[in-house]
Amino acid sequence: MESVEHLLLSWLGENRAWIVIVFLFVLIAALAAWMYGRFVMRLAARAEKTENPWDDALVRALSPPGQVLVWLLGLTFAAQYAEQATGAEIFSVAEPMREIGLILVLAWFAWRFSHSTECNLSNPRYIGKPMDATTVRAIGKLVRASIAITSGIVIMQFLGYSVSGLLAFGGIGGLAVGFAAKDLLANFFGGLMIYLDRPFAVGDWIRSPDKEIEGTVEDIGWRLTRIRTFDLRPVYVPNSVFTQIAVENPSRMLNRRIFETIGIRYEDAHLMASIVSDVRAMLQRHPEIDANRTLIVNFNSFAVSSLDFFVYTFTRTTDWIRFHEIKQEVLLSILRIVEGHGASCAFPTSTLHIADIPSLTREPVCDSPPQV
Repeated sequence: MESVEHLLLSWLGENRAWIVIVFLFVLIAALAAWMYGRFVMRLAARAEKTENPWDDALVRALSPPGQVLVWLLGLTFAAQYAEQATGAEIFSVAEPMREIGLILVLAWFAWRFSHSTECNLSNPRYIGKPMDATTVRAIGKLVRASIAITSGIVIMQFLGYSVSGLLAFGGIGGLAVGFAAKDLLANFFGGLMIYLDRPFAVGDWIRSPDKEIEGTVEDIGWRLTRIRTFDLRPVYVPNSVFTQIAVENPSRMLNRRIFETIGIRYEDAHLMASIVSDVRAMLQRHPEIDANRTLIVNFNSFAVSSLDFFVYTFTRTTDWIRFHEIKQEVLLSILRIVEGHGASCAFPTSTLHIADIPSLTREPVCDSPPQV
C-alpha cells in the first residue's frame, strides 16, 4: 500500500493523490462487500440442504450485518487517511464511529441469530419434535433483552460514562420506579410465571371458573395475554390476573366425557335391566369409546315422571366437533335400544285420582208457583 501511495504522490502530487487513495478504499470496500454477499449466498445454498437449525440461523444472521461491517471498516479507514492527508478535524470522528459501529453490528448479528434460532427451534422442518413455542419465545426475548442491555452498557463505557455510577443510580431509582410501576412489575412477573410454569401455551383453549375468560390463547406478552373468544372477540388479560385465578386448560384433556341421564316410563320398569345391559354392551363395543376409562351405565333414580338410568363414559378424541358427532351417535344408539325393547322415553306426566263423590239429595226447585 505504501508503494502505491508513493507512486500516486509522484504522479498526481500531494494535493490530489489522497482523493484517489480514498476512492481506492471505497472501491475495495465495495468489492469486498460484493464478494462477501456471494460467499453468504453459497453458504445459504448449502445450509438449505441440511436440517440443522443452527447453520440456517447463522447464515441468515450473517447478512446484512456482514456487508455493513465491511462498509464501516472501509469508510472509516478512508476517513482516517483523509484526516492524515488534509488535517481536517471532521474526519477525526472516524475512529470512535468505527468502534461504536463494530459494537452495534455485533449486537445486530447476535439479535438476528437469536431470532432465527427461535423460529427454527419451533419449526418441525428442522426438529422432529419442535420445542414448545411459548418457552422458545420467552428464552428468545430474554436473550435479545440481554443483548440490547449489554451493548448499551458497552457503548456507554466506551463513551466515557461511569457504568458503576449508572448502576448505583439505577438501584436507587429502581425503588421509586418499583413503587410507581408496581402493576407493571406484577404483570411482568406474572408473564414470567406463565413462561416458567407453562399452565397454557399459544394455541391452547383455556377458561377460568373465577372470571368470564374463555377462548384460544393467541399471544403471551410480558404485560398482557391476548385471548380470542369463540365469537372471535379479542380479550386482553393482564398477566398478574393469572396468579390470582384458577385456569382450566381443556386443550390438554386426555378424553372427553359423556354424562347423560335417560328416563323411561314407569310401565316399562320390567325392561330396565335389559336396556341397561344392552346400552353398556353397545358402549363397550363402540370404537370411539375409551374402554380403559370409567364406563358406568346404571339405573339411578325414581324420578317424578320416569325411571332414570345414567350413562357415564369417555370418548377417545378430545376434538370438540368430533366429540359431539360421537355423542350424537351414542345417544341415537341408546334411543334405538330403548325402542327396540318396546319401551319409550318418558316425558313429564301427571295422574289425577278423584275420590268417589257421594250423591247429594236436594229438594226440587220450582221455577213457577203450582197451578190451583
